[in-house]
Amino acid sequence: MKLAGDVKDLKLADMGRKRIEWAEREMPVLRQIKERFAKEKPLRNIRMSCCLHITTETANLAITLKAGGAESVFCASNPLSTQDDVAASLVKHHGIPTFSIKGEDNKTYYKHLQAAINHRPHITMDDGADLVSTLHKGPAEFKEGILGGSEETTTGVIRLRAMEKDGVLPYPIISVNDALTKHLFDNRYGTGQSTIDGVLRATNLLLAGKRVVIAGYGWCGRGVASRAKGLGALVIVTEVDPLKAIEAAMDGFEVMAMEDAAAVGDLFITLTGNTSILRMEHFRKMKDGAILCNSGHFNVEIDLEGLSKIAKSKRDLRDFVEEYTLPNNHRICILGEGRLINLTSAEGHPASVMDMSFANQALTAEYLAKHSKELDNKVYPVPEDIDKEIARLKLKSMGISIDVLTPQQEKYLASWQEGT
Repeated sequence: MKLAGDVKDLKLADMGRKRIEWAEREMPVLRQIKERFAKEKPLRNIRMSCCLHITTETANLAITLKAGGAESVFCASNPLSTQDDVAASLVKHHGIPTFSIKGEDNKTYYKHLQAAINHRPHITMDDGADLVSTLHKGPAEFKEGILGGSEETTTGVIRLRAMEKDGVLPYPIISVNDALTKHLFDNRYGTGQSTIDGVLRATNLLLAGKRVVIAGYGWCGRGVASRAKGLGALVIVTEVDPLKAIEAAMDGFEVMAMEDAAAVGDLFITLTGNTSILRMEHFRKMKDGAILCNSGHFNVEIDLEGLSKIAKSKRDLRDFVEEYTLPNNHRICILGEGRLINLTSAEGHPASVMDMSFANQALTAEYLAKHSKELDNKVYPVPEDIDKEIARLKLKSMGISIDVLTPQQEKYLASWQEGT
């Protein structure tokens, strides 16, 4: 029997299976959902196309969706984030068509994206909105029959809200990224730890005493700044939002414009979801040996084209490290081709954090299968009852119990008549 998909090497599958099983130990919420899905089959006869990072945690989501009856196809949401052994295991051991190879070129990336679209999905899952935007640009028949979709990232939600504003969003989208059980934990603790992990694996750098410049103080930036500080770094934050800048300052970080930070930083980490955060005027000011990396979704935050134009030479120093030498002989090192450093040189978020994010994805798919007819072509938040149920299941798995309001307290909160 020919196995569906396009992966690097099926011989890697056995190692992938072991790593998937290891991650599953830290995903008790998704496990509980999988057990219910296996009994109830809420996704029976639902075709799903999922454009996500192909990691051990994503594999456990894929297995959960299959337990629920879904017919899923997976492709990578980033050319460098795939774990090839995991992709092989999904195909060989679980019969889930997967189109994903670490290091695939741009042409192959979009060929794999098209393979997922050719599945003619009822529900899409996106991590960066490439699936939705590609569907929008393609033939109309591929959009027929789609019930809705979900989006995992801040960057993707920004793109999808722009599509909604322009009146071109092709079907309802639920923003998993906006769930409290996603961004408060995945973005802050997951990105915080995994970004530092990626930097250290790529460089073996000692952060203590280094000036680390964090571009962007959203939940991801907060997480990275906190962990860099914990390792002894002197953290500088750059921002365009005055409220976030005040927050960073009151959290104890030095805040300044990138124009000033460029001259003093040792390590720069971009986490904005925007383009050209580090560009030519900044490169020219940087000290010799400055290290630059990105943990925003797309590789547009560092102007690599501009850096290439002003550099007099470029060479590979070690895995995931490229050194550019400027005319003044200052060297600038780029990590992971400017792509997501936590997935390029490391393994992405810890499984215990992705447990809640992917629980949101699984329950959102179930919600869309049942309620899509009630939704317009807009971006919606995850329903509050789903968010709270995931939090409840996570607390239960951690052995933590919390208080319950007494009838007197409920009456007090619902009343306007009681005062001083």
